[in-house]
Amino acid sequence: MRVRPDVSVVVIAYNDARRLPRAVASSLAQSLGGVETVVVDDASTDATGEAAERLAAAHPGRVRAVHLPVNSGGCGRPRNVGVERSDGRYVMFLDSDDLLDPHACLNLLSAAQESGADLVSGRCDRVFLDLPEGAKDRVRPWYPWLYQRSAVYGSLEENPDLLYDTLSTNKLYRREFLEDGALRFVERLHYEDLLFSAEAYLAARRTALIPHRVYNWLVRDRTVMPTISNRRDELHNFADRLEIHRRIDMLFELRGADGLKHAKDVKFVNHDLLLYLRELRDRDPVYRARFLDLAAGYLAGLDPVVFEAANPLPAIAAYLIKEGDQAGALAAAEYLPDRGCELHAPLVERDGRIFWGAGPPRGDLGRRVLDVTDFGFHLCPLKELRPAATVTRLEVRGGRAHMAGHVLNPLGRVPPGAKLAASLEFRDRRHGARRIRVPAEIVHEGDRLAWRARFDPRARVRPLGFADPVWDVRLRVTADGEEMITRPGPPAGPGAPDLSGVGLPVRPRLTRLAGDTLCSYVTEGGHLAFTLQTGDPRRRRAAGAVARAAASPPARLGRRRARRLERSVRRTLTSGRTKAVVFNRVLTRLPVRKGLVVFESHLGRQFSDNPKYIYRELRRSGRPVEAVWSYASSTDGFPSDATLVRRGSWRYHLALARARFWIDNQGYPADLRKRPETTYIQTWHGSAYKLMGLDQPRLKSGPASDRTRLARMVDRFDCFLVRSDHDVDTLAKGLGVRAELLPAGYPRNDPLVTGVGGDAELAAEVDALRRSLGLDDGRRAVLYAPTFRTGPKGRPVRRMEPPVDPARFARELGDEIVLLVRPHYLCRANLPPSAARAMRDVGGVPDVTPLLLLADALVTDHSSVMFDYALLDRPIVLHLPEDDPAAGYFDLELHAPGPVTRTEDELIAALADLDAAGSAHAARRRAFAERFGEHDRGTAARAVVDRYFGERSAHGSHRNR
Repeated sequence: MRVRPDVSVVVIAYNDARRLPRAVASSLAQSLGGVETVVVDDASTDATGEAAERLAAAHPGRVRAVHLPVNSGGCGRPRNVGVERSDGRYVMFLDSDDLLDPHACLNLLSAAQESGADLVSGRCDRVFLDLPEGAKDRVRPWYPWLYQRSAVYGSLEENPDLLYDTLSTNKLYRREFLEDGALRFVERLHYEDLLFSAEAYLAARRTALIPHRVYNWLVRDRTVMPTISNRRDELHNFADRLEIHRRIDMLFELRGADGLKHAKDVKFVNHDLLLYLRELRDRDPVYRARFLDLAAGYLAGLDPVVFEAANPLPAIAAYLIKEGDQAGALAAAEYLPDRGCELHAPLVERDGRIFWGAGPPRGDLGRRVLDVTDFGFHLCPLKELRPAATVTRLEVRGGRAHMAGHVLNPLGRVPPGAKLAASLEFRDRRHGARRIRVPAEIVHEGDRLAWRARFDPRARVRPLGFADPVWDVRLRVTADGEEMITRPGPPAGPGAPDLSGVGLPVRPRLTRLAGDTLCSYVTEGGHLAFTLQTGDPRRRRAAGAVARAAASPPARLGRRRARRLERSVRRTLTSGRTKAVVFNRVLTRLPVRKGLVVFESHLGRQFSDNPKYIYRELRRSGRPVEAVWSYASSTDGFPSDATLVRRGSWRYHLALARARFWIDNQGYPADLRKRPETTYIQTWHGSAYKLMGLDQPRLKSGPASDRTRLARMVDRFDCFLVRSDHDVDTLAKGLGVRAELLPAGYPRNDPLVTGVGGDAELAAEVDALRRSLGLDDGRRAVLYAPTFRTGPKGRPVRRMEPPVDPARFARELGDEIVLLVRPHYLCRANLPPSAARAMRDVGGVPDVTPLLLLADALVTDHSSVMFDYALLDRPIVLHLPEDDPAAGYFDLELHAPGPVTRTEDELIAALADLDAAGSAHAARRRAFAERFGEHDRGTAARAVVDRYFGERSAHGSHRNR
């Protein structure tokens, strides 16, 4: 008597004789013993049927073969037949080009038996076979956030997000559940999974999820015969998807499940529609027009609330399709800022808000959906904005190439008076480091920038030959020193020029057998590129022979090994670890250069803080020093009379190795061992309220390696500046400082004590800042400077919101106060343009001291800026929202130098009567300043210079480690 199997795996196949045995092998290899495999051959015309019979003969009792007499044209019919012809108590589905995880059946069945679920679903991983083994994105889980932990749901309403995973293949179904509910796949329609899964989710008394991988979806993009789900270039494919969605709509309507229909429609906008839109630019005009008609018809029937509930960019794309704006919809669908995508859509400002598209939005729904103010397009640097570039002319005349086009200038971010420069860059695709630049002209042209380049490609573009056959094109644009790089391509819409097939005559450096022409084409991503070709038949034959030889397995293997070796060598030579080893073993053996001082502030981000004021005192006093400043990315704002080195570069390491002094406010790279001849003056960057160093719970209970690393960094200090006994008991103790504690105060605070009367340079800096911020209209300036915050899951908050709604602030306080919003240097302020009247973003001001000097009052939270500003004896408001508790070294409210507010209303009230608040807390504020700034006497910079750069320090001994 045949024992009934626990699980039946239904494998469907059509013309897949090569891959079918591999799929069946993954079913046979299941760690669960009682598994049968039923192969359903959908009337294949190749050897698939014979392969199925061979598998059944080789594994009697474990594999059965079923043959359909006529091809069904889809997956529904063979799966239904497989259910009917199988015997297992549970059923799974497997496509012949995919694989089951070895423990899929065991894990799914265990969960079904433990939970009593009718349906159990596990994680599916998409494996992109076109990518090499070990590639970062080769394996991509399918909606992994659904499968972070085990879960059991009594109904679909408990978790409507299950509708995002409508695959049928990563699930186990109880047979009685399928039979009792007469659950079967729809036939003669593609995307039958969507409807089947929706019906199954609705019918299941319990649905269980497990975090284990159960299914490997093998994806091969470059294939002669793509799978049904990848045939999105066939219009009936999309029509079938819409028909399936309409049937799901009817199903939910019959059940009165309006909430589920809403969730399904949101998923359609977020997922289904985007799959097609991101490929639509490559389709022919007829396809695009018919597709958009189909999509617009379906979207018109959606509840408008769906557009507001969906993710912003997909919602914009769907809404604009409904409104007939094809260009704006495609631009929204294709814009992936985290992947470096260009911005193709114009933006418009209306009433202080930023909207997607060239014109003002229509109606309230349009204003809500198209509002992209929170994206920060008006704030982010141009290099992050990446406005799209187009090519409108590409031709060769008289041996000279003529290229021209436009660059989007959204919101007029590049002002008419900006200093512009541009160049075209040809980049070797195989070896990205090989780049050839061609000068280009660029000018303003209405609401965009027009560029053009004319050059002799034979003289300017010189490929090697066979080694670099493909060249991508970049356009580099510099506006007032800020650079943006974009990849130009053809403009969207009718009448766009054909950029394919234009040949640039070139002279390869090594051999002309490879070709003598760079022939243009447009990549799948819509960008201009060139490939090296030849028109000479003899050269073509020779090049073909070379290409065939190069394509041979030994040649490919050799190239792969050479590329791996090259990348490995490059990574090794440029890695921080290599530089640290060379620094510690070689560079520190070089003689120290007398008078060489390396300065750094906030890891090279700014010319600011205590190091800046020590540097200025050295310069003012005429000490014979050679100053080197470290910069992280941009040299803007750094002194012109100092040597500048990029942080982390070889020049940076060489300067540190030979320096007589290190002066910074945070920390040089931890792996660099300071030599005894170098004196490290650590100024730090603020007194401590929040727990520091070893006093932090995460460091106390964390890995010992973290504490060792901190000790290694701190033990390099020879001098540590302190402002008070509070710094000694908290900051120095928490960091584990064993260096000399110099009770001089902070150099950056000297002007806060003495004023700027005797410092013409700083006075001019403050006046220029006041004028640039428009603070000469009689209104008071209030500085809002909070500390760095983390979100609910411990993630850093990179975009800081103002403490008060900008519209309300302007309405109630804007006539009297200008709020200067200064985020932490790791954040960016999110101020809409409508805030410009009453709020100013001063996050770009590198040094906080001039801001403190011109501010009439301070609003802060736990930031150490309160300790500095208290020296000015001006009003301070501590705004401490309830959702932002912070453990500190003392009770902040007990010692607060000003009123404490918790809500927006309280903060508005405090700012409305600053004078009263300042007077009421004057005594507390002065006591606060005396306690936490007892050594700030306006002489800190001079004290440091006299201590270490005077006659006694030139040859004196300092404590070194």
